[in-house]
Amino acid sequence: MARALTEDQLLDRVAGLFAQHGFDHTSLKDLADAVGLSKAGLLHHYPSKEALFEAARDVGRTHSRELFEQVGRVPPGPARDRRAVELLVDFALDRPGLVALETRAISRLGAEDLDAHRLDALSQHVLAVFGVEPDTADTERLVRAIGVLSALAVLSLAANHTGEKTAWRPHIIATCLDALGHRDPSHPEA
Repeated sequence: MARALTEDQLLDRVAGLFAQHGFDHTSLKDLADAVGLSKAGLLHHYPSKEALFEAARDVGRTHSRELFEQVGRVPPGPARDRRAVELLVDFALDRPGLVALETRAISRLGAEDLDAHRLDALSQHVLAVFGVEPDTADTERLVRAIGVLSALAVLSLAANHTGEKTAWRPHIIATCLDALGHRDPSHPEA
């Protein structure tokens, strides 16, 4: 493993490349270059590009299960929504590559996307945190939850790009809570 990167950091970087180029258009050389390893060095740790992709997805799934367990102890309602948003924002700010990968499906709605079957599990887990089933009759709540995911993705990626994660965090949380219909009274613009 590259000495400068932890396994989570390595998987976050490769997830970002998969998000940017798609699975089929991301080469092992590009992945190895992004993490500072040779192709052979990368293949020593991960036997194939598919194994690397699945390892990145597993990190996302593990974190989403942990989120669901933490949030699941709080009864549905504004307090649960706030806790879920805070945990999601912290995850998104720390792992921009994984967020970009998992939200790629949102940005490509309606497009012919060969990766679509690989990209929906985490999003469905996150929707469940907000008490939403994809085929729900509660259209407003579904739209609001998708709005949270969309705002979270765009804003956390922008915060990472600008290097202003700490300064942006409270504003991202307030925006996500607003999307859910909960005005954040602690936010200065409330």
